[in-house]
Amino acid sequence: MPEVTIAIGGRDFTVACQDGEEQYLHAAAALLDTEATALTGQAGRLPENRMLLMSGLMLADKAAGLEDQLRAAEDRAAAAEAEAARLRNAPSPVAERVEVPVIPEAVTDSLAELAARAEALAETVEERAG
Repeated sequence: MPEVTIAIGGRDFTVACQDGEEQYLHAAAALLDTEATALTGQAGRLPENRMLLMSGLMLADKAAGLEDQLRAAEDRAAAAEAEAARLRNAPSPVAERVEVPVIPEAVTDSLAELAARAEALAETVEERAG
């Protein structure tokens, strides 16, 4: 079992851990050290056991807050999943008939003929002007 030296609140501690767990121990120690450093910055030098207790309590308070946030997020996710399931299981909307007006072919032909005449007149006017 490897022994790791960690620093918390300006004090060194030697702690044993499982093989491969060293990085997790350092990460946890860093969290505890952050709280301990904040405490010693506010209250000055504290006895070791008091510093560790207060730091642990501050971390526990943060963890409790995060658990509350997690529960709220899980509740919102469950509500969203329930709404999605309700919408998936809802009957399909009734198809609505939409009628699109169709321009009669005779009108289309007449408009095309008028456009051709207008173009011919424009060409004639351009030729006479040029």
